[in-house]
Amino acid sequence: QVQLVESGGGLVQAGDSLRLSCAASAGTFSSYTMGWFRQAPGEDREFVAAISYTGTNTRYADSVKGRFTTSRANAENTVYLQMNSLKPEETAVYYCAASRRFYAKVAEDFGSWGQGTQVTVSS
Repeated sequence: QVQLVESGGGLVQAGDSLRLSCAASAGTFSSYTMGWFRQAPGEDREFVAAISYTGTNTRYADSVKGRFTTSRANAENTVYLQMNSLKPEETAVYYCAASRRFYAKVAEDFGSWGQGTQVTVSS
């Protein structure tokens, strides 16, 4: 398993941008598909985005397409989530996760999780 630590959360206003980072423990980071999920209070954890081992394949939840972008820097063991035009309903704890499955997209596909970072979007 890989250890993951998210950072970059905070309080922003609707329409603002925020970039989350997720640093992985050294090792075989480049062999993991990395995913982003979020969970609002009282809600289920939902898929946001995922990026394949080399970054050539990305996929997004329909609700964030065109506004969010995930990328990775394998040499730095880091994955990013750039979030633009944030909405109040996107207030949640954001988690990064790692999977050995190339097309991982559901939470059950991911075996390693970070502790999460809070994103709060005010109206």
